[in-house]
Amino acid sequence: MNSSTSSSGDTGDGTVEELFALADAIAAVIGGSVAIEDLDARVLAYSTLSGQRIDELRRQGILGRRVPEQPDPQTAQQQRQYRAVLAAPGVVSLPGLAEGELPRAAVAIRAGDLPLGTIWAIVDHAPLEEAGERALLDGARTAALHMLRRRSAAALELHARDQALRAGLDGTVPGPETAYRLGLPTGGRLVLLGFAPVASSAEVGTQLTRMGSDLGRHWAAVHPSAAVATGPRAVYTLLPGADPESARRLAAQAVAAVTRPRTIPLRAAVSLPTTDPGELPRLRAEVDDVLRVTTAETSAPAVAALTDVHAQVLLDHVADELHRRPQLRHPGVEAMLAHDRDQNTQYAASVAAWLDAVGNVGEAARRLAVHQNTLKYRLRRTRELFGLDLNHPDDRLSCWMQLRIGARHVVDDPGASAGKGAL
Repeated sequence: MNSSTSSSGDTGDGTVEELFALADAIAAVIGGSVAIEDLDARVLAYSTLSGQRIDELRRQGILGRRVPEQPDPQTAQQQRQYRAVLAAPGVVSLPGLAEGELPRAAVAIRAGDLPLGTIWAIVDHAPLEEAGERALLDGARTAALHMLRRRSAAALELHARDQALRAGLDGTVPGPETAYRLGLPTGGRLVLLGFAPVASSAEVGTQLTRMGSDLGRHWAAVHPSAAVATGPRAVYTLLPGADPESARRLAAQAVAAVTRPRTIPLRAAVSLPTTDPGELPRLRAEVDDVLRVTTAETSAPAVAALTDVHAQVLLDHVADELHRRPQLRHPGVEAMLAHDRDQNTQYAASVAAWLDAVGNVGEAARRLAVHQNTLKYRLRRTRELFGLDLNHPDDRLSCWMQLRIGARHVVDDPGASAGKGAL
C-alpha cells in the first residue's frame, strides 16, 4: 500500500518481536522502509533501520497508527492497489499516488488460500531486483507462520475465557472455579456489564456476534483483565476491580467505540458490584432486567443501572407474573377493559388518567379533554359496573399497575426479553 499505519507492541494478529525483526531483515535487502499490515490495514510491525528510504506518507502512518486520509480519487486508487496485491500470486510493483510519494513493492501474506495481511516496501525503482523480490516472498511465508501462531493462541485464550464466563453466568460451575478459570483476585470487586442492540430484530444473532468480536478487541486494549461472553440476546463483560462509577464510564466508552454509523444503537447495563463470583447469575439477571427496559425504548439512556429503571423493571416482573398466573388479574379491571373494547367506552383511560393525576379530577379531566363532571360520572360508574373501589388504596394500586402494564405494551412472552435463556 502507498501508506502505512504503525504500532509497537502487541496490537493484533502476530504483532510480536519476530515480525519487527522480519521487517528489518527485508528492509536490509531492499533498502526502503517496510511495513507488515493485517487485513484491516493496521501495521503489525515496521522496519526501524537507520538510513532506510522513507517518505512523508509513511511517517504519517507510523505516527498516526492509521492509514492517512487520502483525497479523492487517491482513495479509490489506493483500494485498487490493495485488491491487486491480495489477488496477485507474487510481488506487485506500485507507483506513488501523490507528489513526493516513493514507489512501493508489495506482497500478500497467505496461509494456503487464506489471506492474512500484506507487506509493503518502499523502493527506489520498479521492477524490484531479484534479491528484493525473493526477500519479500520469503518474508510473506515467514510472516504467515507467525500470524497464524499468534492468531491461534489468542483465539484459544479468548475462547477459554468466554466459556469460563458463560459457565459462571449460567451458574453451572461454582464461584471459586470461575474465579480460578478467569484469574480473578480473591475478594476483588466485580461488576458485570451487558450490551444489546435496541429493538432486537431477526438479525440479532449476527449483530451480537459482530458486537462480541468488537467488544473483545475493545476490552483487550482498555481493560485486559476483562472477560467477554456472547449470549443469545446480549454480550456480557465482567470487569474485575471496577467500581460502579468507573464501570459506567467504561461502558459508555465501549458503546461509543463499537457503535458503527448507520447501525442499530446499543444499550449497556451496569450491575451492582460484588466480591463473590458465585453471584454472577444474579448479576446477569440484573443486567438482563435493565436491558429489557432500555432496548425497548428509543429514548432510554445508552448506559443504565437498575436504579435508573427500577420502576419499569418492577412493572415488567409484575407483567411476567400476571402472564404466568392470569387468575391474579383483578376481575374488575379485566371486565372494564372488555367493556371498553366491546362498547367503545373510555372507562379505563379515564381511571388511568385520574390515577396518574394522583386523584386530581381537574388535572385528569384536562388531560382527557373532557368536563370534570363527565370524569366524575365515569369514575362513579366503574364501581357500579365493574366493582372497582377506587377509594381503597389496594384496589387503586392493583388497578393502576394493570393499566400501566397494558399501556407499556409488554410482550406476551416474557422469555423474549434481552438475555433470557441459557448462554
